[in-house]
Order: sequence, then C-alpha cells, then structure tokens
Amino acid sequence: MTANRTQHTHHTRPHVTRRPRRGTYLKRAFDLLGGTALLLALSPLLGAVALTLTLAAPPSGGTPLLRRRTVAGLDGRPFTMLTFRTRSPLAALPLLLHVVRGEMSLVGPCPLSPTHRECAGETRRRLSVRPGLTGPWQISDRSDLPWEERELLDLHYVDHHWLGMDLAVLARTLPAVRRRRLRRASARPARLA
Repeated sequence: MTANRTQHTHHTRPHVTRRPRRGTYLKRAFDLLGGTALLLALSPLLGAVALTLTLAAPPSGGTPLLRRRTVAGLDGRPFTMLTFRTRSPLAALPLLLHVVRGEMSLVGPCPLSPTHRECAGETRRRLSVRPGLTGPWQISDRSDLPWEERELLDLHYVDHHWLGMDLAVLARTLPAVRRRRLRRASARPARLA
C-alpha cells in the first residue's frame, strides 16, 4: 500500500527541470559583493552619464533618462529592467542596481521578455537562474551570432555554470566589448567610402 501511494505521488507530481541549488548561495554572495563594489567604483561614471543625458535632453523635457523593459527573472518572475537611454556600453550601468537587488546576476543568460518563446516549454529551464549583465553570448567573438546559437550558449550556461565559469566570462567581457567597438569603428569608414 505504501509503495503504491509513493508510486502514485511520483507520477502525479509535475516534472520540473531544475538545476540543483548547490552553489546558489555562493553565486548570490559573489553577485552581491561584486555588484556593490562595481556600483561604488562606477558611481561617478553613472552620475556623469545621467548628467550628460539630462543636459542633452530637449528643454521641453519629455525624454526619460532611463529605458524601461519588462523581462523574466528567476523562476519567470517579471521585473522592470532599467538602462540608460544611450547607444553605448554605458547604457548598461543601471543594471548593476538589479544585480545588487537580486533580480539579475553578473553572469547569466540574456534577459528576455516574459512572452519570449524561450520562456516556455523545454527552454524554460533558462529561468532557473537569474538573467545576467553578461554571458557566453556576449563574449562570443562573432557579433553576428544567430539567435539559435545564442540560445544554445545560454542553455549550456544554465546546465553547467559554476563560479569558475562566471569568473572566466567576466574576465573576457571587457576585451570582447572593446573588440566589438573596434570592428564597428573600422566598418564605418568602409561604409562611407
């Protein structure tokens, strides 16, 4: 009777693909310490960008300083992601606030809208970790990476991430951003010619 009850309970429980929580507290502590340190170190730059955007805004106002976008967080909980209204890497500076608040991670999958196809079905397992400021998709040397490959990189990260991987991704993020900017700068004159 007990065996039948156990078996019945096992079959009625919905199957949820979930990464074991081992290392979750360590990752959160790393995010909190790293995010806070970066936020403090970059606060003058954050203030300078905010001031520049405010001064560049039309006198009538009306242009918000921040862009707001609803994204799916840990376990699919939506939150409003804030970025500066500029087309430079500095736009991402406000994301550090989300890291400190626990809505995002320093490293993780690309933040997506809650209605995105990857937030449902088999690929929903990406929601078992917080979205990241950077991730394997961002440090890829190919700027024209197809969406399917980004998806595979994100899912590989979700299934295999550990603190060492996070440190490696963080170490490669700034050089990757620099390379991308140099490629764009060298492509501009070619287009103008």
